Amino acid sequence: MPKVHPWLIYRDLCSKYGDILHFRILGHSTVILGSAEIMTQYLDKRSANTSDRKQTPLIELTGGGLNFGHLPYGTWWRRHRRAFWQHFNPSAVAQYESYQHAMAHKLVGDILRDPLRLPQHLQFNFNATLMKLLYNIDVNGDDDKHLAIVDAALSGAPQGGVPGKFLIRYFPFLRYIPDFLPGAGFQKQFARWQSTANALKNVPFEHVKAFLHDGQESIIGRLLDALASSRAGQMSVAEEEELIKNVGAISFDAGADTTISTLQAALLALCLYPDVLRKVQAELDTVVGPNRLPDFSDSSALVYLNAVIKETFRWFNVVPLGVPHCTTADDELNGYFIPKGTVLLPNVWVCMHDPEVYDNPHEFRPERFIKDGQLDAGARDPYEYVFGFGRRICPGRHYAEAVIFINLASILHLFDVSAPRARNEQPIVHEMRASDGYLLYPERCLFTIKPRSAEVESLILG
Repeated sequence: MPKVHPWLIYRDLCSKYGDILHFRILGHSTVILGSAEIMTQYLDKRSANTSDRKQTPLIELTGGGLNFGHLPYGTWWRRHRRAFWQHFNPSAVAQYESYQHAMAHKLVGDILRDPLRLPQHLQFNFNATLMKLLYNIDVNGDDDKHLAIVDAALSGAPQGGVPGKFLIRYFPFLRYIPDFLPGAGFQKQFARWQSTANALKNVPFEHVKAFLHDGQESIIGRLLDALASSRAGQMSVAEEEELIKNVGAISFDAGADTTISTLQAALLALCLYPDVLRKVQAELDTVVGPNRLPDFSDSSALVYLNAVIKETFRWFNVVPLGVPHCTTADDELNGYFIPKGTVLLPNVWVCMHDPEVYDNPHEFRPERFIKDGQLDAGARDPYEYVFGFGRRICPGRHYAEAVIFINLASILHLFDVSAPRARNEQPIVHEMRASDGYLLYPERCLFTIKPRSAEVESLILG
């Protein structure tokens, strides 16, 4: 498999050979789905056979085992998803808005005090908010032990998803090689990743158990209360507790990097397209006014801001090849035989950069999602692709959308964002560059961020 920008290579191959591209690596079948129509047809409409996940030792070894999204399709996965969805469906997410709004207020205060650390402030905001909602743990700063656990636990899984990085993906027996042998240093790294992943699952969970009867409200606490009141369930207490631990851990593992990367991409896009920044700020000035911060109740009136968010998801695909699906039985797709166990890679990047759907797709232009002053319901919606497909669609998508909306609205209402300039006054950042790998991150996240007016400080601190 190509290691550098594989979605571009697959695009070129599909344009030559068709939207269904099959290849084998060491006996393992992989199919690239190269168009939106094929993805919808196969992953959405025929999800009964395309909702499995290929099991590989890398998931566990890199710490990805705490993400129940990697579980094989079946009863154990469905129980995880049901428990998670109970607390992250649209109605449940709406109950968290007041705290998210308060944390957005803290975010802009942190930016005001130390604008050079904007990426770190975004990361702290996301993780600290989740730590409170999930476990009722108040974190005290970047050096908080719980946030250190989160950062360490999330470092391995993205590397495990890089094609070809670890041969264990294709030779599982390598996991049994002793770490003292030459060339087996990766075993020590795997051990560190597994240790930190277990810490993320267990340390905050035990905190909730210790204070369970003190009246402290949290998502994990409510799940434990439900466990205590239904001991006659189909699972043992140990299994139930493992499920609850995983519900907490996946909230960070599946959401932190993707959400923070999307926020950074939005801010970089606005540095590159200052006219778009001026338009969204004009809308915020009209809808919100100068005397308060944006709120979730403003969302329906902030049409252009919502279009900016959609355009960010389209323009910068954090997971350009999606999360791989897998077939559970032999199948047929448009006359092609698909063997059982075939890995299915949806080339989401192609869907979001299709010139027949999006005019000038490499241009950041939110207007493509607006018609007659409202969001265009007829436009291809990035949310239908970037959050996954069928029965494997991301169950935390509504929470992620809320985080991005309230934080981006708050930042843009109070601050001007631009690319820093060199001594010759030329912008340092003049194009979007992304890292390479399973998850993409904007490179050179350099911002000049300044209050839009003298009243910003009093609005934040008042």
